[in-house]
Amino acid sequence: MRGAVEVCGLVLGFLGCVFGFVSLHIDSWKESSDYDDVIVTSNLLENLWMSCAEDSTGTWNCWYFPSLLALPGYIQACRALMITAIAMGTFGLVATLVGMRCSRVGGENYVLKGRIAAVGGVFFILQGLCTMVAVSWYAANITREFFDPLYPGTKYEIGDGLYIGWSSGTLALIGGCCLLCSCNVKQEKLEYRFPPPSRGAGFTHSASSSQYGRNAYV
Repeated sequence: MRGAVEVCGLVLGFLGCVFGFVSLHIDSWKESSDYDDVIVTSNLLENLWMSCAEDSTGTWNCWYFPSLLALPGYIQACRALMITAIAMGTFGLVATLVGMRCSRVGGENYVLKGRIAAVGGVFFILQGLCTMVAVSWYAANITREFFDPLYPGTKYEIGDGLYIGWSSGTLALIGGCCLLCSCNVKQEKLEYRFPPPSRGAGFTHSASSSQYGRNAYV
């Protein structure tokens, strides 16, 4: 049972890492809204690294953001959080592979391996939290600008990259919780049981002692 839960946690954590990597590289974290436009001539897409435009003929043009310091603060923070999430997921995968009971790495010290697997679960939980904070923060800015009637710029809607990011964070959190619940970090106590003394043991001992006492006076 414990091995199955560990495998489930490893698979969910791995999928969380893959989805996080895909979300970080996908173009459409936000898409231009067609809510107030009667005629749509172009579609604008943005993520943490670049902005793309597609015209009515299907031509794509993308350009990277020229300066990191010129970006809004929340985009810089989301970049840092997503990169941290990828790093935490990588550490979680390594620790979980080492700490699983079916792994030959680390010998047969299952107490130590259980603690290492628990550390992997903690890394997966940190990955999920970083991903959730990043995509939720980015989505909150999109919705704030969309519902602001005085916002002068282009209004955007939530793109596919954010949904993939939410899926990544959810899978990582569930996988980390599975690993924490499956790992027994307490050392098992050994119980030593001695056989009960026989009924005649006390009588034999006293008889031998009394016999030794009588021979001493001969």
